[in-house]
Amino acid sequence: MPQIRPITDLRNTNDISDACHASKEPIFITKNGYGDLVVMSIETYERIAENHVIDQEIKEAEEEYEKTGALFDAREALTELRRKHIG
Repeated sequence: MPQIRPITDLRNTNDISDACHASKEPIFITKNGYGDLVVMSIETYERIAENHVIDQEIKEAEEEYEKTGALFDAREALTELRRKHIG
């Protein structure tokens, strides 16, 4: 469940930092009762960013399949990549 905290909680930076690392999820900060900021640990940010890249690559692959209908055998593709990059 996401943590939602008021902006005044940012005064205690150690508490916010500890909460970010403990929850491994973003913490949503409100200002006057409305969403204002998102705070997270670097590890959480990197995980989210990595997942975003993977999601984008999957989306591109799905779009390419819709356009061409072409599929590749995974074993053949991996064998070809090994030959090309490993020698």
